[in-house]
Amino acid sequence: MHKVSVIGAGNVGATAAYYLAAKNFAEVVMVDVVPGLPQGKALDFLHASPSRGYNVKIVGTNDYAAIADSDVVVHTAGIARKPGMDRMDLLRTNVGIAKTAAENIVRHAPQAVVIVVSNPLDVIAMVMARATGFPRERVVGMAGILDSTRFCFFIAEKLGVLPGDVSAMVLGGHGDSMVPVSKYTTVAGFPLDELLSEEEIRKLSDRTRTGGAEVINYLKTGSAYYAPAASAVEMVEAVLKDEKRVAPASALLQGEYGYRDLYLGVPVLLGAGGVEKIYELPLSTEEKTALDKSVLAVQKGLTDLAEIEAG
Repeated sequence: MHKVSVIGAGNVGATAAYYLAAKNFAEVVMVDVVPGLPQGKALDFLHASPSRGYNVKIVGTNDYAAIADSDVVVHTAGIARKPGMDRMDLLRTNVGIAKTAAENIVRHAPQAVVIVVSNPLDVIAMVMARATGFPRERVVGMAGILDSTRFCFFIAEKLGVLPGDVSAMVLGGHGDSMVPVSKYTTVAGFPLDELLSEEEIRKLSDRTRTGGAEVINYLKTGSAYYAPAASAVEMVEAVLKDEKRVAPASALLQGEYGYRDLYLGVPVLLGAGGVEKIYELPLSTEEKTALDKSVLAVQKGLTDLAEIEAG
């Protein structure tokens, strides 16, 4: 049986572990630094197994050694910004957490595909890639699938159709500068612009960019975790089942789309090797300009990273 380890047993990590258990195709390990937290959640998941119908090993631990021989590692660990904490403080903390995780992944699961979920996503993915030294195919960020599924839902809600009949594409950095691309978005094969006006599409695109913030505004404390966890598990499944799935994800670009040495949300082929191919879509001048703007936001994060690492 396959083995998947989830680093971080907070809302996203624990929900991802639960979704994975329900898939019934892999042993699940949750690692967290908080004593008792992963152990308690793992036990709770096991208690639910008779009712939910899964029968897989679920382990909660504070010891990274338990991730040994994992096929996939999902990195969700990190802290949310707290009162009095500036952006650089937040980044510094989450970079440190990612580097510790990377060291342990190299030590215990050197053949794993790593899926990064922690924010700032595109920057932490770069940290993970550098710290592990893994080939770019085996370190990928979960962003595009989440952003695209939000776009799909908003479109389905607007049209009153089944969300699963909508296929959407969102490119760029994971944040307010993401680029929903309507010409590569369809509803049961129908181009979106044949079903909605340009203004309606623009409004849905804007809502997609702020979809995470919309959830936060309702919750007041905390952020989305059901949809992010579900998106991460989709990526895990694509890798473990070698699905050859085409989906948007944050991949390390080395010349694609004219960018180099940064992680960015682009369409990729996900399979047993991780990111097995990066697709370069023809973009209009307007779309390329929007993508360039998104890249600037990612590059700003990398500049902040360099400042932190310089000490």
